[in-house]
Amino acid sequence: MAAVVPPLPPIAILGAGSMGGAIARGLSRSGLAAAVTTTNRSRAKAAELDGLDGVTSVALEEHPTGNTDAAAAADVVLVGVKPAMVPDLLREIAPALRPGAIVVSLAAGVTIQTFEDLLGDDAVVLRSMPNTPSLVGRGVTGLAAGTRADAEATAVARRLFETVGTVVEVPEAQIDALSTISGSGPAYFYLVVEEFTKAAVGKGFDEAEARLMAEQTFIGAAALLEASAGDPAELRRRVTSPKGTTERAVAVLHDARLDDVFTRATDAALARARELAAGA
Repeated sequence: MAAVVPPLPPIAILGAGSMGGAIARGLSRSGLAAAVTTTNRSRAKAAELDGLDGVTSVALEEHPTGNTDAAAAADVVLVGVKPAMVPDLLREIAPALRPGAIVVSLAAGVTIQTFEDLLGDDAVVLRSMPNTPSLVGRGVTGLAAGTRADAEATAVARRLFETVGTVVEVPEAQIDALSTISGSGPAYFYLVVEEFTKAAVGKGFDEAEARLMAEQTFIGAAALLEASAGDPAELRRRVTSPKGTTERAVAVLHDARLDDVFTRATDAALARARELAAGA
């Protein structure tokens, strides 16, 4: 007999923009959270989440106390406002939080210490770094526990983010590095698809044909990688016949030192993440 999955506790998502909205949709699809409250500043943004099962969408322009009301009714509070707005929001909700409430940051560059300092000694804080494929339930979320987040609190946060993909638990010191891989990684992928499409156009295909070939080739390759027991290097070798066309192309890519390119790109992203964390 299948194990019964316990429901998630009441959840508030304060600032349910693209990422917070994706999580609200994932929670609604999962059926694991019977009570989710989301807040947005405008009626228009709040309306985008209307009608989701188990989700109450609040517009702050209609309900100015919406953030504190939502926080007071939740055992888990996700903070999804822009990083510059986080301190003011934390001061606003701190008096309303339930004892032992779990507060999870979605804000890039805002440290756990900032949350713990502003929320007080009882705050149970975790920091997360989801990525945009969470919008389609295929995200990767980095999750770091604060000083007062025990295994039970971390498990609750993990289950929440598993509704939109997979979760990697890391110490906070690795969150910025993780963001250069899973956080920024979709942009790297889209750039490669863009350039591959341009190469196809250069070979005489029209834009629609080029885009179809490029996109579906990468989507298909990703699906095969997911379904295969082999690692990427082994799958590449299976495509690369000795002295064949693919081998010649891969040699050009190796000569371009892609290993160095990706190392420098992710190093640059990491340096910028640290600048943002320092307020630069």
